Amino acid sequence: MSGSVFVLNAGSSSLKYQLVDPASAEVHVAGTVERIGEDGSDVPDHEAAVRRALDAIEGRPDPVACGHRVVHGGERFEAATLIDDDVEHAIDELSALAPLHNPANLEGIRAARAVLPGIPHVAVFDTAFHRTIPAAAATYAIDADLASRYGVRRYGFHGTSHQYVSRAAAAFLGIPLADAKIIVLHLGNGASACAVDGGRSIETSMGMTPLEGLVMGTRSGDIDPAALFHLHRQAGLGFDELEQLLNRDSGLKGLTGKGDMRDVQAAAAHGDEQAEAALAVYRHRVRRYIGAYLAHLGGLDALVFTAGVGENNSLLRRRTVDGLAHLGIRVDPDRNEVPSKAARRISPDDAPVAVLVVPTDEELEIARQTAAVVS
Repeated sequence: MSGSVFVLNAGSSSLKYQLVDPASAEVHVAGTVERIGEDGSDVPDHEAAVRRALDAIEGRPDPVACGHRVVHGGERFEAATLIDDDVEHAIDELSALAPLHNPANLEGIRAARAVLPGIPHVAVFDTAFHRTIPAAAATYAIDADLASRYGVRRYGFHGTSHQYVSRAAAAFLGIPLADAKIIVLHLGNGASACAVDGGRSIETSMGMTPLEGLVMGTRSGDIDPAALFHLHRQAGLGFDELEQLLNRDSGLKGLTGKGDMRDVQAAAAHGDEQAEAALAVYRHRVRRYIGAYLAHLGGLDALVFTAGVGENNSLLRRRTVDGLAHLGIRVDPDRNEVPSKAARRISPDDAPVAVLVVPTDEELEIARQTAAVVS
């Protein structure tokens, strides 16, 4: 397929968009429509937001397809999929697994299909890349019939980022993706780790929802479920309060009162012991997953940092890998400090494992997957 793809990422009150050429990676236009449906806003709904985005790309190449980010594809969707009414219905049904995301994604899909009926629309699922995870990694040890009936299993997220970055890392190193063993650390406000073996996800830190795994900006990551029973019994916290606690008032925010890594790191630099302790918890969790994934992969070609924190925080990268030289993982202090928007190696040339920083580009990945489906 030749031509540009209109990439849409719809939230409940926002619409991020890009017009991008998947072949050249050129971004013609990028922007965000905000405050959709809010009081006083001149954008009453998602259809108006799509029209606003189309106004912004006027005069640029007309899109030949539209790619939509969809958070949860459940067990049904293993790859990017051409959208029809049946696919819309399935995404709607999967809202039970992603009630904060799929309904908003679906609003964007319906609006864009109404405004742009003459081009194909493709759903690109965050979970699809992780459908290759083996059953032993995806299965929770609870009642099997109950789990099957209600879709309780590990799905994983950030799939478009992990897929893009692992492919880019192999290309950077000049090794065939089919032979590459890579750990990707997607560290942003949301954070996840992924073990990629031969281009296939075999393990990832997020689970049935994006709550499991690493410490995040406001999410707890891994926690003993019995801690929630304890808080219910002893602190009187109800279901909604526990959900609020784990998703919005935990992670770095819960440990320090600050959900942004930059604020926490600045506080630690000024002697805030609570902030320093929180960073130690954050790094400890990441290192635990590195060790586990090394065991699963049976070797490692590259450890890759990506996303806002991973790409830009040299101190966090250095302190995360401190003490891992016995595993072949170390960074060159000078290389690590060089700021760049390009993929780069921050480990010494003679290190057995390449430590890389590879900027992610989820929109480009969505555009490329959309183009592949349409072709």
